[in-house]
Amino acid sequence: MTQSKIDEFKACLREERFYDAHEALEVLWFPQRFEATNETKLLKGFINAAVSLELIKRGRVKQSKKVWLNYLKYRQLLFSIDSPYLNEYYKLSRTLEHIQRELNQ
Repeated sequence: MTQSKIDEFKACLREERFYDAHEALEVLWFPQRFEATNETKLLKGFINAAVSLELIKRGRVKQSKKVWLNYLKYRQLLFSIDSPYLNEYYKLSRTLEHIQRELNQ
């Protein structure tokens, strides 16, 4: 299920459906939200990034910057997790940051 939700998240990002991207990963994160694993926190960061992109899309740039900072806080966990999805997570971080730069131009 994890890979299919990651794939759904990526598809939503490509289509600029950032709210839907948020929902795709929330399905993975929500049941684990009380676990203090770095992977769970990283998923939360990706969800925050998608929310930030949606806020930019809606013209709420100031609020998006605040949420983006949450993503950045969790992004550093990429360097401390052991996951079969680590490569996917790296790609997601690069994709999210590329989209964010594009939207802010």
